[in-house]
Amino acid sequence: MSENRYKIVFDGALLPGVELTTAKLKLAELFKTDVAAIERLFSGRPVALKRDLSQSDAQTYLQALTKTGIAARIESETQVELNLSDVHEHTPVHPPLSTDPESPYAPPRAAVGEALPEFATLKPFSFEGRIGRLRYLAWTMVLMLVTLGIGAVLGVFGLALISTDSSAGLILGGLLAFILIVVLGFVSIQFSVQRLHDIGWSGWLWLLTLVPFVGSFFPFVMMIMPGNNTANRYGAPPPPNSTAVKVLSALWLVFVAILFIGGLTGGLTAIQSEYESAAESRYESDSATLEEIEDQTAVEAEPAPNSADDAAEEARPPVDSAKE
Repeated sequence: MSENRYKIVFDGALLPGVELTTAKLKLAELFKTDVAAIERLFSGRPVALKRDLSQSDAQTYLQALTKTGIAARIESETQVELNLSDVHEHTPVHPPLSTDPESPYAPPRAAVGEALPEFATLKPFSFEGRIGRLRYLAWTMVLMLVTLGIGAVLGVFGLALISTDSSAGLILGGLLAFILIVVLGFVSIQFSVQRLHDIGWSGWLWLLTLVPFVGSFFPFVMMIMPGNNTANRYGAPPPPNSTAVKVLSALWLVFVAILFIGGLTGGLTAIQSEYESAAESRYESDSATLEEIEDQTAVEAEPAPNSADDAAEEARPPVDSAKE
């Protein structure tokens, strides 16, 4: 009597508390394959992951699969007795599935589910999907250029309304500017949420940008943190960056350089103006002091009256007009 043989069967069920994305990623790592191949195992139909195992080997395989979070099970193989004539007369409808000799957990090659795309579809105006660092910089650069363009048009429109002294026009211009700010801010939040999804974080973390001190550096964290190379719970990775994305993201370097040079030039100009103003004030103060000294010296240099002669003239006796 031959020994009973067993197989490992999986029908897409997960263990309690295990997320679907986590289980897929662990299975892909265990099988040494991509997530697209693992997706075929979650069609809802029973799939034999491994066949013709002894009871001890089946328990070993099951323990390894349980660590990934899937609810696989052991079933006994159906024993079918065939004679030599049956073997020669009947040929298999499907060829035997090839297995990877390097991995004992090689997934089945049968097409049991729809193959997922390798890269996700880009959705610029959505809170779903993922974008990488360069695409995040490129999209925000486009958003900033659009903002500057529309802002310039609204500025010219506002100056024209001011010259005509139209109150209704000013109210309309202010309303349009408010709507523009709200729309552009909403789109900017969508970009940030997709960037957080690419990292594997929840989009609600964007609210950290509203927290004092934390919000000053959290946008830089989103620009620096790399995204997941494989699929995560927010979907497949974004497509590779195009030339336009690389060029637009590089414009940020030009923009930052212009801001730095402009700020440095403005600072030096302010320092120079302050120095010239201080020097001019010091010169005027020195000139006023010199004039005061000259006036005081002139007063002291005036000739003093001859006090002896004045005293003798005052003491001279009056002239007697009768004697004369």
